Amino acid sequence: MSDIDDTIPTDPGDELVFANDRVRVWAMNLGPGEAIFFHAHQHDHLILWPQAGRARAHDIDEEDWAHVQDAQKNFAFFKTVGRGNALKPHRLRNLEDHPVTHYIIELISEESPSDVELPAESNGRGEMSRPHVVLEPGERLDHRH
Repeated sequence: MSDIDDTIPTDPGDELVFANDRVRVWAMNLGPGEAIFFHAHQHDHLILWPQAGRARAHDIDEEDWAHVQDAQKNFAFFKTVGRGNALKPHRLRNLEDHPVTHYIIELISEESPSDVELPAESNGRGEMSRPHVVLEPGERLDHRH
């Protein structure tokens, strides 16, 4: 799918929860103040925070943890990576004083319907500083690119 550096993992979590020929479900388990390794998403995916949590993201080409991800319970967002390349390598740090877990559900059985990366689509149950669109339950966007 892309020519990312072989030293950057493409596994977006630290625990593989489930996998078959259509999806992979990863958990990202972070202790208080803990950060996960840099990784690069290669597949369109859904992120689900079943419990509230605050985190910051750090892109590999930036010096600070500039990107907000403050989740309320059941915060969800879908990210279209597209067919072109993997997402920019990034990592996440837990800002809470207790462990947090969120889940990454990768769609692996078919190619993305989009040629390019698209802004995330969220359910609005949290804050993100990256570009995203808030969708109401049942609302859909047309992604034919």
